[in-house]
Amino acid sequence: MAGGASSRMKKSLAESDLNDEVLEAAKNLHKSLIPLDHKGRPLLYFLLRNAQEAGYQSVYLITSKDNGAFISFLQSFKKDFRELEIRLAIQYLPSNHSKPLGTADAVQQCLDQYPELQKAYFTVCNGDNLYSTRVMGMLRQVREASHATIGYKGSSLGFDDERLSKFAVMHIDAMGYLQQIIEKPKTSEMDHYRDSQGDLSISMNIFNFSGIQIYPFLEACPLHPVRKEKELPEAVRAAIAENPQCMACFSVNEELPDLTTAEDIKNMNSYL
Repeated sequence: MAGGASSRMKKSLAESDLNDEVLEAAKNLHKSLIPLDHKGRPLLYFLLRNAQEAGYQSVYLITSKDNGAFISFLQSFKKDFRELEIRLAIQYLPSNHSKPLGTADAVQQCLDQYPELQKAYFTVCNGDNLYSTRVMGMLRQVREASHATIGYKGSSLGFDDERLSKFAVMHIDAMGYLQQIIEKPKTSEMDHYRDSQGDLSISMNIFNFSGIQIYPFLEACPLHPVRKEKELPEAVRAAIAENPQCMACFSVNEELPDLTTAEDIKNMNSYL
């Protein structure tokens, strides 16, 4: 799932010392398409590489209808992804909305456009995080639960509690099932969600779903009262409310590089 150029990224560009080519790309392209290394390869390249190495055979990129930059990217690097069948899914805007209707809507539109996914297991992830081959592979493991997600150890992400509170904290039961996703908890509440080692499980928006099981919750996902979007974590919460053992959570202790600010563009090279 491709992430666009966020307001935080755009605001940070004014004071950056990026070269002109990268700066222009950061201003005009989706974050996943900003060139990062000396070969001009963007984050999406490395995400696709990791997915291919993890054994995935098909990838669906969810974009807006103005997706010429994604098509150009795929044409430029198609020889490196011969083992992947890469398709584009378009998130269309409702006639009465001026912006996309959220991540749950994006996934539902993808399943509507490619109905075979409604009978398959598939992984959903952001386009501005560099998820590792290991993490992508873990989500393909055979399991009893319909769905699965990754719980990143808060200590491995390198942030203090104040910064971690800006993410979503997960409550995992003793059997390893996700019980709740708590968006942006107060720092005073963080201790309620620590595990036996005193660590937190952080959701970084990567899930593996059973299409037939998750589709009704995507379809019924309500609009957020303020943002007016159908958000994927809300669909997950509804699924868990119906079946508390429907989502396994695999814990990992590793960093997760992302592209939030211009400084992240400069630092990403150390992870490639």
